[in-house]
Amino acid sequence: MELEFAKKTAAELMAELSPVAKKFEVVGSIRRHRPIVKDIDLLIIPKDLPLLDCKLRELGCDFGGPKIRRLVYKGALVDIYIATEETWATLLLIRTGSTRHNVRLCTRARSLGLQLKADGQGLVDARGNRIAGDTEESIFQALALPFKPPEKRE
Repeated sequence: MELEFAKKTAAELMAELSPVAKKFEVVGSIRRHRPIVKDIDLLIIPKDLPLLDCKLRELGCDFGGPKIRRLVYKGALVDIYIATEETWATLLLIRTGSTRHNVRLCTRARSLGLQLKADGQGLVDARGNRIAGDTEESIFQALALPFKPPEKRE
């Protein structure tokens, strides 16, 4: 789907979800400003997870796992990733992508004896201690890489 249609549809869905969301943001290829996107990806911290799930069922959600919900909204496939305040920044980075960019970050982390946890835990050392992940920028900094804005993460 074209970027402008995806952005408009994502904004409409976020308006529907705003009463049950503490915080949310469009991620994935829309955040990277790709001209053509295959689906809409949202990152959300719910005010109350059961209320979010109730709202999503009203909207036709047909899949729910512990960290992701999937639905078709106005003809667009939507993946909704569930975050907490602690996992927000890392999931924002990982769920924005691109896959190639994420592989580059994970490879860099491994070369430094670290691990970038895709579940949102952040950048951790060999003992499992979190050393970065409060912001996207903190992860780039800990990896000794210049920060890249989303549209440059291909």
